[in-house]
Amino acid sequence: MWCVCLRLHPNFPGVDRTQDRVGPEKSSVSMANHVSSLKRARQTITKTADNRANKTKLRSTLRTLREAIDEGDKKTIAATYSTTVSALDKSVQKGVLHKNTASRYKARLNARVKALAAPTKAA
Repeated sequence: MWCVCLRLHPNFPGVDRTQDRVGPEKSSVSMANHVSSLKRARQTITKTADNRANKTKLRSTLRTLREAIDEGDKKTIAATYSTTVSALDKSVQKGVLHKNTASRYKARLNARVKALAAPTKAA
């Protein structure tokens, strides 16, 4: 009897507990029973992948612009700024960002770009 209790313990050596866990690889199995809910589950998976790709693309363009601003490379900043603004506008169209959020990002980035472009005055 005590042998069975030890085998049920999660830290018992030789017992594989990976089948007991439900991870992301098993989450694709849907619990839907109707045709319409199965279709909706498939659509959700597709849209989630699209939204994740759009967010990743947006974040990477923002990061490259911020890195270019930190380095102070004016040629890279000019090219990257237009790409970033375009990515922000597309993310608003696709519903990834709210329009005011994108506007705030653009305003703050534009202020940083203009601050680098303007010559500094000595006081």
